[in-house]
Amino acid sequence: MFYKKNFISILLLILLIINPISAKEYKITNTPPNDIQAVETTQESRYPDYAKMYAGDDKYEKFNRKMFNLNSRLNKYIARPVHIIWSSIMPKFGIDRIRDVYNNIEYPKRLASCILQRDGQGVKIETMRFLTNTTLGLGGLFDPADKILKIKPTNENMEQALCKCKLNQGSYLVMPILHSCTPRSLCGRALEAALDPSVYLATPIVSAIKFGLMLNRTSYMQPLAHMIETTYADPYDIHKKLFGLENYIRNSNLDRKDLLAEEKELVDEGKSELAEELIADIGDKPAEVHSEKIIEQVIPNVLNPALKDILPVNTNSVNPDIVLDNYKPQTPVVDSMRTALFEDPKIHKSMWNELSVWNRSFFKRIKTGKVFVTENKPEYVYKYILQKDKTAPLIILYPSIGEGAGAHHSEVFAKKFYDEGYSVIMQGSHFHWEFVKSMPDGYSPGLPIIDSEKVQHVTSEILKDLEKKYDCKFESKTIVGTSFGAFATLFLADRESKEPVINVQKSIAISPPIDLKYAISQLDKNGDEFDKNSDEVKQKTAVTAAKLLQLYELKDSGKLNIETMPFSDEEGKMITTFILRQKLSDLIFALENVPKNKKTDIYEMINNMSYRDYAEKYLGITNWEEDDSNTENPKKTSLYSLSAFLTDSDNYSIYESFDDYFINKNQLIKLKELTGKHLKCLNCGAHLGYLYRKEFEEKLISDIKGGS
Repeated sequence: MFYKKNFISILLLILLIINPISAKEYKITNTPPNDIQAVETTQESRYPDYAKMYAGDDKYEKFNRKMFNLNSRLNKYIARPVHIIWSSIMPKFGIDRIRDVYNNIEYPKRLASCILQRDGQGVKIETMRFLTNTTLGLGGLFDPADKILKIKPTNENMEQALCKCKLNQGSYLVMPILHSCTPRSLCGRALEAALDPSVYLATPIVSAIKFGLMLNRTSYMQPLAHMIETTYADPYDIHKKLFGLENYIRNSNLDRKDLLAEEKELVDEGKSELAEELIADIGDKPAEVHSEKIIEQVIPNVLNPALKDILPVNTNSVNPDIVLDNYKPQTPVVDSMRTALFEDPKIHKSMWNELSVWNRSFFKRIKTGKVFVTENKPEYVYKYILQKDKTAPLIILYPSIGEGAGAHHSEVFAKKFYDEGYSVIMQGSHFHWEFVKSMPDGYSPGLPIIDSEKVQHVTSEILKDLEKKYDCKFESKTIVGTSFGAFATLFLADRESKEPVINVQKSIAISPPIDLKYAISQLDKNGDEFDKNSDEVKQKTAVTAAKLLQLYELKDSGKLNIETMPFSDEEGKMITTFILRQKLSDLIFALENVPKNKKTDIYEMINNMSYRDYAEKYLGITNWEEDDSNTENPKKTSLYSLSAFLTDSDNYSIYESFDDYFINKNQLIKLKELTGKHLKCLNCGAHLGYLYRKEFEEKLISDIKGGS
C-alpha cells in the first residue's frame, strides 16, 4: 500500500507534492499510460491545483464533501473504537504477520494485473515472491523474498491493468465506507473481488476470517486518518490530493523505478561541475579574495562539499560558534531538508500498535489540553508532558510556521528535554489554522507585535490551566522557538521584559528570520522561478513524490545514507515552497471561515496568492522597502526593531547558520552587532538543517541549563 506505517513519513509525503522539474534530470523515457497525459494540466492560476491535477475535475464536490464527512464520522464513532479493541488484543508483531499473510494471499490479483499489462517481469517477480514466501515464509507470515533474495514486490492491482487497457479514470468520487474512488477504480475492485476464492465460499467461518483480515488491514489507516483530520484545515482537499497522487504513481509504474540511484548520479555530476566552475573563476587570486568570492557566490545561494577546504572560517568578523564536522553541504535549500532527519525512534517504540490501550511509548504519554482564549470561539488545543515532580523546570515550545501542537519537531524536542529532567508544553504556531480559529474575529497572524500579544495570552492561559489542574506552580520557564516560532519568541521576550505575564527566565530562538519581508521575498522568489503551466508538470511532480517515498522506505529499513540528500537544488526549492504554500492554504481556508461540507471556489483565490499577497491583503503591508528598525509602527517586521532589548537583555540566545537562505550576510553581521555573544552561529546547516547534529544538541542543552 502507498500508505505506510510511518505516519511522519506520510505527513511529509503529503506535503511534498511539489512543482515540476526538467525531464532531463530524471532521464524519463517511459510515457505515462492512457489518461495520465489526457487530463488537462494547463492552468491559468499562479500556482498549480494539485488536487485537480491528479484527481481531475471534482464534478460532484458537494456530494463528495458530504460523503467525506459521513465517512469521517463513521470512522470516528464506529471503526476507530473497533480498531482500538483489536490493537489492544493483538500485539504489533501479530498484526504485521497477519498483514503479510493477507498480502501473500492477494497473489492472484497481482498476477492477473501483470498478465493483462503484458508485464513479463512483473509476472516473474510476483510468482517467485509467492512461492518463496509461501514456503520459506511459512505461508506468507514472513517475507524472505525481500529480506533474503532482495526481490521487491510490484504491488500491482487491477486498476493498473484497466488503465493499461485504456479505460478512462472518470470523475473523482467519495462513496460511503469505500471512501475515495473513481469509476475505474471501482471496476478494478470488482475484478479483484472476482479473483478472491473466498467470495465463492459463503460460510460463517470464512466470513469471520475475512472480517478479521479487513479489520487488521484497515487498522494501519487509523493514525493517518486522525493525522489528516487534525493537521489540515480542509482534510477533504488533502485526501483528494493523496488519493490522486497514489493512483498516478502506481498507474505510471513510478513506484517500480529506482529513482534514487538515478538522482545520485545527477547530483554528483552537478557538484563536480559547480566546483570546477567556481575554482576556475577564483584562479590564483589571494586567499582573502577567495573567501569573499565564495561568500558572494556560494552564500546563501550554493554550498558544495568540493569547496570545504577553501570556505572561510568567518564571514566578515562573524565567526562560527558551532562547527559541524563532516557535514558535507549540498545547497542551502537541500540542506534544510535534513531537518526531517531530526527524530528519535524511541518516541514511538512499543510492542503494541499506536491505537492500543497498552501502548506506553513516549508519544502516547504526551497529553492533550484545551483552553478557552476567546469567548464564543473554539477551545485552543495544546500538548504537554510533565515530570512526576511538578516543580521541575518547564520548557515551552513554539514551532515553525504553520505547525500544530503535535508537530514532529516538537515531539522530538519534548523527548530530548524530558530526558534531561524538564517538563514540556507544546503549542502550535500562531500561523496555524487552529490558533486563528481560537482568536477574535478580524485577527490575521503575521504582524509580530500583535502576534506576540496573542501568543503571550494563550501561553498564560495554558499555564493557569495546568497549574490549576495539577495544583502546582511553575517557577522556571524557558521558551524555545524554531523558525517563525523563533521570530515570535524574541518579540515575546521583548514584551515580557516590559510587561511580564508569563515570567520567562530565558528565551531561545533557533533559525529565526531576521527580516520578515526579506524572508517572504525569498520564499516567493523560489516559488516563482518555475513554469507552473508546463504540460509535463503532472509527471515531474509525481516522479519527485515517488522518489521521496523510496527515500523514506530506505529510512524505515535503516539503509538510508544521511550524508547527502538525493535532491537537486531546484527540487529543494520546490519542496520547500510547497510545504509553506500548503500552510498558507490552510490558514486562508480558516480565515475565510469556509464550510468543510459545501462546495467551494476558495482554491481559485489560494492558487493565485503568494505570501506577499497575503501580507498585503490581510496585514496591510504595502511599503516593502521601508526600514522599520527605529519606528513605533505596529507593522514593523524585523528583529532590528528590538534593538534595545537585544542590546540590553541577557536572558536570550539566537542560533543562526551562515547559509540560511532566509537571511543574508549583511543581516547576519548587523544582528551580531546588536546581540554580541547571544548570537551563536553555525558554519553550515542552512535553515534548521542542523537540528539532528550532536554538536548543536549539546550546545542547546548546555545553553538551556545555563552554560556558555
